[in-house]
Amino acid sequence: MTNEELQQIVQSNARAIQGILDAMAEERQENRERNDRIDATISRMDDAILRLATLNEGIVNLLTSLDEDRPTILRKLTAIENKVDQILQKD
Repeated sequence: MTNEELQQIVQSNARAIQGILDAMAEERQENRERNDRIDATISRMDDAILRLATLNEGIVNLLTSLDEDRPTILRKLTAIENKVDQILQKD
């Protein structure tokens, strides 16, 4: 094998290696971009979960408040009913 043939093989191998390195660099960049998108999606999901948890807490507090107010409302309705009965009895 001549020196020129060896040089051509070396150059060919160098181009092949450079092509592989370029492809690997491109793939790494694509992976970084994909990971960034995944991280952003996870962050948005975390925010949504936090908002849902806060909303759930508010609903629980509202329902608890309604349960606590129920006896008061019942007493007021009973008092109104008694007054209506008294008015009807006077007539």
